[in-house]
Amino acid sequence: MRGWWQDLTDLVLPAECGGCGAPRTVLCPRCRAALGGAVPRRVRPVPEPPGLPVVHAAAPYADEVRTLLLAHKERGALALAGALGSALAGAVRSGLAVGAAGRRGSGPVVLVPVPSARWAVRARGHDPVRRMALAAAGELRRTGTPAWVAAVLRQRRPVADQAGLDARQRRENVAGALEVTAGGARLLDGGRVVLVDDLITTGASLAEAARAVRETVGTHRDGRGEWRNGGARTVYAGATREGRGEQQTESRSGTGNWVHRAPEKAASNVGEVALHAAVVAAHSVSFGINRN
Repeated sequence: MRGWWQDLTDLVLPAECGGCGAPRTVLCPRCRAALGGAVPRRVRPVPEPPGLPVVHAAAPYADEVRTLLLAHKERGALALAGALGSALAGAVRSGLAVGAAGRRGSGPVVLVPVPSARWAVRARGHDPVRRMALAAAGELRRTGTPAWVAAVLRQRRPVADQAGLDARQRRENVAGALEVTAGGARLLDGGRVVLVDDLITTGASLAEAARAVRETVGTHRDGRGEWRNGGARTVYAGATREGRGEQQTESRSGTGNWVHRAPEKAASNVGEVALHAAVVAAHSVSFGINRN
């Protein structure tokens, strides 16, 4: 596991660009443009798994973008989290803008990261998707959109490594693997829920995350294509943790779920869940299947 001094070194003494290796910079202008220079677009894997929400991606998964994601995830290049989070925030904005056309969509944004396997978090020394989600929420708040991270999904059974599996095998591998933690459903009720991940390949993980959220919140699909719930209006206002914008809710078992949020604002949920998904990158073919 990485030591704190290694994390600090990455932040203050960047050796080279995480995408191309250019010296004395965390992220060079060319790689930054590859990551966030284009308008995020809707992506659809082929075949598209049942239950997959509308997904927007910031960039194709190729060349420098692929290298950046792998550097952050597998090599612990934590200084890249800010740039990756900004790209993810752009994908979130694009998805919400499309989803809000002709619909109610003024609630706070709740980013729900797709969880990594516990063994993977231990091996890497950090949770890359959660870290990027926190950076994306900060970017959204900075630009005027109330947003926080609710890490309420967890694996309820082990899953195999997805590498090398085809689309059908991936769906079978993750089917029924996720659940919302005790007390997590009320944190999603009424917000504009956006499932977030670093990458979409077959869409199996995002479809399973969507199933877990929909099932737990008890939603149904209305005539406009939104996932709604008839719950009562609830206001969440709690103390923050250590000044980092984290709110804790206690489950009946006494285990708390940390919700990363803007400390200066409380959320007013409006009894509706409009489910979307956003990722940093998708394979190029997914960008081609775009029928907005």
